[in-house]
Amino acid sequence: MNNNTLISFDNVSVSFWQNNMGIHSIKDLITNRKNPFSNKTILKNISFEVKRGECMGILGRNGSGKSTLLRTIAGLIKPQEGVMTINGSFAPILAIGAGLELELSGYENMNLLLSLYGKARKSEDAIQSIIDFSELSDDVLRMPAKRYSSGMLARLAFSISVANDADILIIDEVLAVGDQGFQTKCMKKIYQVKEEGKTILFVSHFPDDVMRICDTAILLENGVISHRGEAKVICEQYKNLF
Repeated sequence: MNNNTLISFDNVSVSFWQNNMGIHSIKDLITNRKNPFSNKTILKNISFEVKRGECMGILGRNGSGKSTLLRTIAGLIKPQEGVMTINGSFAPILAIGAGLELELSGYENMNLLLSLYGKARKSEDAIQSIIDFSELSDDVLRMPAKRYSSGMLARLAFSISVANDADILIIDEVLAVGDQGFQTKCMKKIYQVKEEGKTILFVSHFPDDVMRICDTAILLENGVISHRGEAKVICEQYKNLF
């Protein structure tokens, strides 16, 4: 993989073992004569590359493997087959509150995640940028995150991630949460990140957003890439699924 390629998937497959027979104890396992477990493949021989500065959309119906793909890129899931190579730092925004420790306050989460991202633990500029962007009050940021609404969690998670200044921004549907004003603010920030030459992976069920943000896109169907190419073309193919 050359230096211009930040993400490379070569025949990557991801699967999980699942319990289909209601096994809840050792007794259930011993007395059940059928094999209670099955292996379900979520991603099948996925191959693609993302270049530096590219904004790629990922489209597909529910259950097609979009979130699993992003979680694999973020290192939360290990592929069983194939080769995955990531060349650069990333800031994942994968779900409401993902990465946040719910027992910690907003301020404590800022310090923790900035430290994990490699920023100075007491980076006053980074912390202030998070406070300003999230628009969360001092009282809210002093509360444990478990008391936050879904909109507050999305605000905090997004604000911390964009303060990271990573090479790759990974966004999975979190912009559907929260008030319209903050969603608009997030979209403006994404445009800014794009203009700065960062790489973006963007999952959304709204093809118009994908067309506005992304240069290219892939369409997942049942865990495989059925189409790839220019974002506008792939978005039209996605619309035809319904």
